[in-house]
Amino acid sequence: MSNENIHDIDEMVRITMIDENGNEAVFEHVLTFMYENERYMALAPEDAEDAEEVEIIFMRIEPRKLDGEDAYVYIDNEVLQEELFDVFMELLSEDDLDDMDGE
Repeated sequence: MSNENIHDIDEMVRITMIDENGNEAVFEHVLTFMYENERYMALAPEDAEDAEEVEIIFMRIEPRKLDGEDAYVYIDNEVLQEELFDVFMELLSEDDLDDMDGE
């Protein structure tokens, strides 16, 4: 898997999502990557207290045809979530190795 799928961001991007009940939640963008010809975004809750135990949330990025904006779709399929997490961890490992090579 190549790192060309990773969008490297120097400054952490914060994203506010509104759920079906109108409640806001703020997330930090961790990574955007491709998996099986679909774009996904990995997010971490902004208020996560323990960096070791952060729950990563995956959203599929779908372009909307009417206005050209992106829609973010929560992944509720547990098998797909596990596959995305495996890809996510592999990409992070590759990125960490590349960072070490550049030192």
